Amino acid sequence: MARATRFSIAVALALLCAAALAQPPARRFSTVERLSTERLEAAHQDTEALRERVARPAPLPGLTDYRAIFHAHASDSDHTGGTLDEILADAKRASVKIVFLSDHPRPPRDFMRGWRGVRNGVLFVPGAETSSGYLLHPDASILDRLEAPAGELVAATTQGTGLAFLSHLEDRDAPSFDGLTGTEIYNRHADAKDDAASMLALVEWMTDPDGVTRLRNSISRYPVELYAAQQDYPAEYLAVWDRETARGLRLVGVAANDCHHNQVFVVKKVDDTSVRLGTVVDSDDEMRVLTTATRPRLGEMVRLQDPGDVVARFDFDPYWVSMRFVSTHVLARSLDEAAVREAVAAGRVYVSHDWIADPTGFRFFVPGEGGDAEPVHLMGDEVAWRPGLRMVAELPLAARVRLLRDGVEVRAERRAERLEHVPEMPGVYRVEAWVEIGGEERPWIYSNPLYLRDGRSTGAG
Repeated sequence: MARATRFSIAVALALLCAAALAQPPARRFSTVERLSTERLEAAHQDTEALRERVARPAPLPGLTDYRAIFHAHASDSDHTGGTLDEILADAKRASVKIVFLSDHPRPPRDFMRGWRGVRNGVLFVPGAETSSGYLLHPDASILDRLEAPAGELVAATTQGTGLAFLSHLEDRDAPSFDGLTGTEIYNRHADAKDDAASMLALVEWMTDPDGVTRLRNSISRYPVELYAAQQDYPAEYLAVWDRETARGLRLVGVAANDCHHNQVFVVKKVDDTSVRLGTVVDSDDEMRVLTTATRPRLGEMVRLQDPGDVVARFDFDPYWVSMRFVSTHVLARSLDEAAVREAVAAGRVYVSHDWIADPTGFRFFVPGEGGDAEPVHLMGDEVAWRPGLRMVAELPLAARVRLLRDGVEVRAERRAERLEHVPEMPGVYRVEAWVEIGGEERPWIYSNPLYLRDGRSTGAG
């Protein structure tokens, strides 16, 4: 082979590899495939192995990495199945330290009179999810402003140290981010909403004796892996976030657990040939009726039951499962509301699918001069760009690390615990980390950005 030809092939292969790295890893398995016992066991074994490999970087001086939950519901609507006591118990079980509540407003009840402060080691911050699509965490009551136009409502919320986020981006055609603290960059509900195939499969399994046995075993042995089967890369959410921050906005990205403990499905006998299928928050009239005409083995399930009996029950979303699945890590000076609000507003947060591995210790920062490893600016800060400025990402275990500028990948490492980069120009830079789980790469961490501007630096680092 001629030398020039060999060189051309090498260049072409290099370009193909670069193009492959420039995109997030493709999903390999469908949700239905992930729900198989084989794939659930593979994911479980991989996460167990990763737990042994985690090696946390040294703590940041003066800051603690707290696991937080945004968008949590309890006893606040007809479609919420859980209680505040459940949230507290399950937060302890999942090592969650902060819960941002998101009550559905029920005037004249004031959501700001709910749980607030530290209870048994868990900090509760009151708030609301409004019908207009916001998560609101004001300092004080805004009960008299709930029906105000969006701009006035957001302005009233963000007075003082109040926080306001846009929620459910999948339902917003042309969202406005004016005056907001930030936005959800992942929402569990969005993954479930566009996955009809897996829901159909679950219906089939819940109405078949062998399927019932299979599901019960999976819920018992792999509760979080089962819940995570629908997890997808939130490309649309991230694209909106990247677009708005590239335009000059400063938006803090958080994860939405959107947990209600309402995905508890029950199969109830109607007669010897039919059942009702729904959740514990559905009335009988809201449940779906299935018969032996389409599910021939239903008769075996109901033969020894009385009409109205619950034949089978499947709890897919206890709070602790949702909390282990995804969280927002807050780098705060202490576990009190003022310090946590300050850290969130500053963007010292990152989103993690904790079910994959404990990310505690992750950081994305601009270090000091002369090789100093101490951060001068942390994610969330605005930094004056200059030639030679360095950015560093550190992770507690090796992962595929992607560095993006204004939503476009500029650097990638296939397997690294540290990424160091000298940006050639200003921009909004953020980091993603991916880990192989169950035979495919899954998104693990999404950092908040470093805003490299042609102006002065802000942020304490």
